[in-house]
Amino acid sequence: MNSKRPVNLDLRTIQLPVTAYTSIAHRITGVILFLGIAVLLYALDLSLASEQGFEQVNAFLAAPLAKLVMWGLLSALLYHLVAGVRHLVMDAGVGETLEGGKQGSKIVIAVSVVLIVLAGVWVW
Repeated sequence: MNSKRPVNLDLRTIQLPVTAYTSIAHRITGVILFLGIAVLLYALDLSLASEQGFEQVNAFLAAPLAKLVMWGLLSALLYHLVAGVRHLVMDAGVGETLEGGKQGSKIVIAVSVVLIVLAGVWVW
C-alpha cells in the first residue's frame, strides 16, 4: 500500500479540538465517580453502623484533606452531570453539527467551572 496520507507520530504536536477534551474529561470523571462511590459507600456504612462510626466519619470529613477529596468528587460529579446533559441534548438532535458540538463543549466547560467554584464555596 502506497498511502499518501500524512503521518504524525509526535503526540506532543497533535492539536485536539475542544470537543475531544470535553469527551476525554467526561470519561475520566466517570472513572473517578466509579471509584469514589466505593469510598463514599464505605463511609456511609461506617456512619450507619454505630454512633462511634458516625463520629469517626464526621471527624474525618472535618479534615482539610477530606474536604479537598470531597470537593474533587463533587467536581467530577458536576462536570459529568453537565456533560451528560449535553449528550442527552445532542441525542435529541440539537447541536449535532461541528460548530454546534464546539459551542456545546464550550458551554459545558463554562457551566461546569461555575458549578465547581460554587461547590468549592459550599464545601469550604
